[in-house]
Amino acid sequence: MPANKNALIRYKTIDNCLRNRYRRWTLNDLIDACSDALYEYEGIRKGVSLRTIQADLQMMRSDKLGYNAPIEVYDHKYYRYADPDYSITNMPISQSDLDAMQEAVDMLRELQDFDQFIEISDIVSRLQDTLAITSGQRKPIVQFDCVPNMKGLRWLNPLYCYIQRRQTLRITYQSFEARQKGEYIVYPYLLKEFRNRWFLFCSTVDGMKLYNLALDRIIALEPTDDAFVDDPLFDASTFFDDVIGVSKNRKDKKHKVQFWASRLQSHYLITKPVHSSQRVVRRNRDGSCVMEIEVVLNFEFYSVFLSYGDGVRILSPRLAVRNMRKQVQSMNKMYEE
Repeated sequence: MPANKNALIRYKTIDNCLRNRYRRWTLNDLIDACSDALYEYEGIRKGVSLRTIQADLQMMRSDKLGYNAPIEVYDHKYYRYADPDYSITNMPISQSDLDAMQEAVDMLRELQDFDQFIEISDIVSRLQDTLAITSGQRKPIVQFDCVPNMKGLRWLNPLYCYIQRRQTLRITYQSFEARQKGEYIVYPYLLKEFRNRWFLFCSTVDGMKLYNLALDRIIALEPTDDAFVDDPLFDASTFFDDVIGVSKNRKDKKHKVQFWASRLQSHYLITKPVHSSQRVVRRNRDGSCVMEIEVVLNFEFYSVFLSYGDGVRILSPRLAVRNMRKQVQSMNKMYEE
């Protein structure tokens, strides 16, 4: 099925010709009109063949593109629409097309926190209104996991611009554990999102220590005159290959982690792996599985595995088993009566 731009230009040109009932249109006339249109819009000097126009007329008559155009031949020579009010531009939009456009608009709206997409925001709003008018209001069928008005989102766009411009920054920051705020001069490298929280990865001017700063803990930021320096040990394309989440230092080493998963949890973990390195080591007769991943043992690692409750048990390494046991025992004490 032709769906390229040239074919669409020809369809539109033929449509304009056949709507003009003050002139008789032969195949040669349609060939000339389409050739002129392709030269005007695309600079294509090569003319359109008779076979191409015949195929276009056949395509417009069919329902392959949904046109079903009532094209008729009269006096054994001329072409026109049997219905004088018909046009391919008057086709009603199908419900499936409306749904697809609505999902696309919903996805575009997720980018509204970045100024780089401000130029399309007006278009998105108009599309939203048009779709609402065309289809009638309906409940959303696609919903993204998001936290509206989450603190720290206002830093997204300026940080994006500063990273793009390779701008050194002075950041005032206060972590949840710190009693007082601190000030850092940093080289910003990457913005990363995890579980609806955004983080800035950057190196400090003194000692090139890699920091992971949560945007919702940033109090203020401003550019400085310090020259920007790249971190040769930080490659954003590979740095997170062995990480669940965002917590990692340069010297952290990955561990081979084996864990048992119940029959029910195995189904979930096989369809949605906890990490890209995940593989099944052994399938047990009761439907449970032993799986393996190679990751850094960070805060997010333990948080994710604790979320599976008694459906998952870490088998090795011993360090991970000990830490999980401590956290489970601590939780158990909280619920003792």
